[in-house]
Amino acid sequence: MKYSRVCLHSFGYELPPNIVTSTDLEQQLAPVYERLKLPEGRLELMSGIRSRRFWDVGTKPSLAAALAGRKALTASGLTPDDIDFLVFTSVSRDMMEPATAAFVHRSLGLPDHCQLFDLSNACLGFLNGMLLLANMIELGQVRYGLIVAGETAEDLLRSTVQQILADTSLTRKTIKPAFASLTIGSGAVALVMGDRKLHDTGHRLVGGACRANTKHSDLCQGGQNSEQETLMSTDAEQLLEKGIETAAACWQAFLHETGWDKESIRRFFCHQVGQAHARQLFTTLELDPTRNFETLSVLGNVGSVSAPITMAMGVEKGKLKSGQRAALLGIGSGINSVMLGIDW
Repeated sequence: MKYSRVCLHSFGYELPPNIVTSTDLEQQLAPVYERLKLPEGRLELMSGIRSRRFWDVGTKPSLAAALAGRKALTASGLTPDDIDFLVFTSVSRDMMEPATAAFVHRSLGLPDHCQLFDLSNACLGFLNGMLLLANMIELGQVRYGLIVAGETAEDLLRSTVQQILADTSLTRKTIKPAFASLTIGSGAVALVMGDRKLHDTGHRLVGGACRANTKHSDLCQGGQNSEQETLMSTDAEQLLEKGIETAAACWQAFLHETGWDKESIRRFFCHQVGQAHARQLFTTLELDPTRNFETLSVLGNVGSVSAPITMAMGVEKGKLKSGQRAALLGIGSGINSVMLGIDW
C-alpha cells in the first residue's frame, strides 16, 4: 500500500482519571499470592507496567472516544461539517447494535453526509482504520475523516481479579492465561486525516503493509461467559513467539513497500504488550530500541488505543520532529500485524 495524497492533521487523546498501580492489583490478589508463594512486585517486574488508568464507573466507549475526537477536531482547525467519514475502532463497544460510531457521530455533531461504522480487529483496529480512511482519501472519495477509539477495560480487570480469587485450584502454571488481563488499561485516542490537495500539513502517510497468521487465532481469546463476565485467556509465551514471527514478515513487506531502510526511521511507536515483547521485537527486527517511544510503564496495554496514543503523546513531547520518519508497528491477536510509515 502506497499513498501520495494522504495527510495526518491532528491527534487528540484522553487519559482516564483513575490510576491503578501494579502494587494495587497485587494487594487485591494477596490471598492468591500468599497461597502460590508469588513474590511481591512480580507483576511489574514481568510486564514493565507500573500503572494503568481506568474510567469512572459507567463511562461508555463512545463517550471516551468522543472526548478524544473533539480534541482532535479542535486541533485540526476543521469544523464538524468538514468530516466526511468516521470510524470507531475499539475492542470495547457500547452495545452490539447500533454501531458505537453512531453515538460518537451524534456527540460530535458530525454532518448527515458523514459515513460511519465500527471496525473491529483486536488491538489493530485503529491502524486498520487509518488504512481504510487513507484508501478513501487516495481515491478522492473523502476530503477529511476521523478515526476514534475508546477502550474501557474496567469490566475485564474486575472479572479477572474475581475469577483468580475464586478459583482455589489455580497453580503457578494455570494462572498464566489470566495474567495478561492484568496488564490491560483504558484510554481514548482520535486522529484527523485528510487530502493533501486540500490542505498539506507536511505530515504524510507514505504507505504500509499487513500480514496475517491466523493459524494461531486460538492464542488470545476473550468475551463474555455465561455469567456475563468479561474474561480473556492468553497463552502469552506462544503469542509473543508467533506475534514476533508475524511482525518479522510484515516488517520485510513494509520495507519493500515504502522503499525505506531501517536507519532512516527516527522514531518507532508500537502496540505495547510488555517489556519482554518490546525487547524481542526490536532484537528480531534488528532495530535501535532507543528510537522506540514508550508509554507502557504508565498506561499498560490499551488495546487498539495503545500505538496511536503513544504516537500522540510522543508528538506532544517533541519526540518526533518535522522532516523525520516514523513507523507505527502493530501486532494483534488473530494473529495480525500492520505497519505504517509516516513522513513527519
